[in-house]
Amino acid sequence: MRQAYLDNSATTRPCEAAVEAMARCLREGWHNPSAVYRPAVEALRAMRDARQRLLDAVGGAGCDAIFTSGGTESNNLAILGAVGRMRGRQVLAVSAVEHPSVRSAFDALAERGHDVRVIGVDGAGQLKWDALEAALNDGASLVSCMQVNNETGAVLDAARLHETVNGRALIHVDGVQGFLRVPFDMRLADLYTVSGHKLHGPKGVGALIVKKGLRLSPQHVGGGQEANLRSGTENTPGIAGMDAAIRELTALGPDMPRQLMAKKLHLMAAVRRAVPDVIVNGPAPEDGAPHILNLGFPGARGEVMLHALEGEGIYVSTGSACSSKKLKVSGVLTAMGIPPRTAEWAVRFSLSPHTTMEETDYAAERIGVLYDQLKRFQRR
Repeated sequence: MRQAYLDNSATTRPCEAAVEAMARCLREGWHNPSAVYRPAVEALRAMRDARQRLLDAVGGAGCDAIFTSGGTESNNLAILGAVGRMRGRQVLAVSAVEHPSVRSAFDALAERGHDVRVIGVDGAGQLKWDALEAALNDGASLVSCMQVNNETGAVLDAARLHETVNGRALIHVDGVQGFLRVPFDMRLADLYTVSGHKLHGPKGVGALIVKKGLRLSPQHVGGGQEANLRSGTENTPGIAGMDAAIRELTALGPDMPRQLMAKKLHLMAAVRRAVPDVIVNGPAPEDGAPHILNLGFPGARGEVMLHALEGEGIYVSTGSACSSKKLKVSGVLTAMGIPPRTAEWAVRFSLSPHTTMEETDYAAERIGVLYDQLKRFQRR
């Protein structure tokens, strides 16, 4: 059976370079980087080089990179760690369309008595800047926003965010869906989250990039690894795999996002030909991130379409993989003002540099056939 994997925002297939780097580390570089003999020092040196390449990828001069277990832990360390160093009740601002790991961290802070302001978004997923300005005027000390929305592909205007905040608060940007696919410069933020398995590295590894001098309260305590911010023996095979994936994606050059966008727009055009009534949820395809496309198929529930496509070897999702088993209707889409009935039709397609035009064409062709079948059974 032909296949098309179009769920790269949920996870990506580890590239061969990452698999080989991890295997090599497990066989040869397995020593504890906290030890003092030569093989351990070599493991430490390899980890140091990986850290520097990660920083270089986001213009991170003047920053540190703290290795973690992934995006969720990095988001928790950024938010809970930053507020943990602040005294008294804080005003905090977070967008209405964040990942569950960010939302839950702010929920926990609200339970501790902090004043959490949820900043709404418009129909294209862009921040309501007047609401953010109001929170800042009320003394907000931390602002947290996604670089790229994981469901709709809406791209944060990071330069405008930095200009709006203007030093009045710390800025945390969740870069899990944006890193290496949408350019980012650490001069625009204080904290930036990265996850390995979203960029063809392994699961179980990520990083938090932190401006030097910014104090965080550690969420893991013990042996003091990672500058006392993330205790626990480092996952050196995972770090090696993530580093290899970063090197491979970086080697594709600055034209890679444009090529990725061309694939996405090709998919959009093919689906529109097959299903003229298709709805775009979020920004216009050309305005969003180059790899995420959220579409609605009127009258066909997203979950039904997902499983119909699965039967054809085509893998997509209806939203965040971290919450897809819990929510019937996407909270991200409803926060954007999309009616619940329309949100039920949503299907997310997410590409990678390894996605082929043949995969997108096959998916569009089968979508057309399946939709013609499914819409006959739509609820009245």
